Amino acid sequence: MFKKFTNGCIALVQKYLPDAFLFAVILTIIVFVAGMATTGQGPVDMIKHWGDGFWSLLGFAMQMALVVVTGYVLADTKPVKKALDKLACIPKTPRSAIWFISFISLIAMFINWGFGLVIGPLFARRLSKKIKGVDYRLLIASAYASIANWHGGISGSIPLKMATGGLEAETAGVLTAAIPITETIFAPWNLIMQLAILIIIPLVNSAMHPEPDKVVALDTSLLEEEVAVAKDKSLMTPAERMENSPILSMIIGVGGLAFIVYWFATKGFNLDLNIVNFIFLFAGIILHGNPRNFLDSVEGSVKGAAGVLIQFPFYAGIMGMMVGANADGVSLAKIISDGFVSVATVKTFPLLSYLSAGIVNFFVPSGGGQWAVQAPIMMPAGAELGVNPAVTGMTIAWGDAWTNLIQPFWALPALGIAGLGARDIMGYCIIDLIVIGIITCLGFAFLV
Repeated sequence: MFKKFTNGCIALVQKYLPDAFLFAVILTIIVFVAGMATTGQGPVDMIKHWGDGFWSLLGFAMQMALVVVTGYVLADTKPVKKALDKLACIPKTPRSAIWFISFISLIAMFINWGFGLVIGPLFARRLSKKIKGVDYRLLIASAYASIANWHGGISGSIPLKMATGGLEAETAGVLTAAIPITETIFAPWNLIMQLAILIIIPLVNSAMHPEPDKVVALDTSLLEEEVAVAKDKSLMTPAERMENSPILSMIIGVGGLAFIVYWFATKGFNLDLNIVNFIFLFAGIILHGNPRNFLDSVEGSVKGAAGVLIQFPFYAGIMGMMVGANADGVSLAKIISDGFVSVATVKTFPLLSYLSAGIVNFFVPSGGGQWAVQAPIMMPAGAELGVNPAVTGMTIAWGDAWTNLIQPFWALPALGIAGLGARDIMGYCIIDLIVIGIITCLGFAFLV
């Protein structure tokens, strides 16, 4: 029955889910029409919100493009390939490979979302080479599914933001003091949900592995090492000798290492996307040995970043329409949030807040954007009902992460590294969405 349902989801997605770019275009049209219908704004107003928001994620888009490029470049180095190959020798069967990558990816994502977003698909490529008969689509889907637990993890932007304090204006005066991470990330109820996901999801993913005749395996020839033909140095021009010399790579690499040491010495294990990209970039420069090898690898990586660069502006435009308010301060995102708040009680509020965050995240797939939209609504509503602000904040965080499973926005970097399309993995992600949704709904209904 489970396999039949899984196959049905896969078939449905394969048949009806358009390319990720068209998905963004369709969402744009839906939000445009819904915004006019619910807020009373006209087409000109919605076009203005769309245009004003369109370029608001340029910095973030560059970060995510570099996730693809630097992750690929680092994985393309000989030392990293050897390390991942050794790790890939641990599982022996296709099902154990799926379990293993699910487990590793969930832990990596709990530690740091930027690291987890990259390491999963990189490891999946090496596993597909080592384990015969493993389904490559499910490997990538299992790696990506860990995105659902990131906002309840150590690098979750909302719990870390609440721990810094100074959020009175953003929460309509509710948060007058910082909330320590012992009440959010390391709260017993949050850790119980994380542990349940860590135990259950690898088992669910391994159970989804298709029968041998339905397996879609990666063409391992795509991972074969190209044998570089060494050019006689006596025939090189001065420019070519410079490109093939390790001296400049080592000099700039040492500079990068110095900054990394400084970062951890002054900030501790405080990882963000910038420092993760920085580490991957300079590790790639050093481990490739010389600029020529590094630049050849970069050239091979750039194609994977195309989806990020083109589609992120469209999602920024969608966010602009979601939060674009009429003269009375009413926006589509506010209407969705208020609809859930209006029927909530002190017992049901955490669950309803979580569900509303999941819906809003589908159209505003950004932790910062999610907080900006929902915190001024949900935080005072929860406080009025007597709900702990730490719980309310975490419902927004978990809801923001949950529906990432069926939102191609966050999958684009992983898909770029993997060389797959959204429809290749979303059928499996629907199953994980349901299972993680059940776990977290039960958690917010009975644990908090």
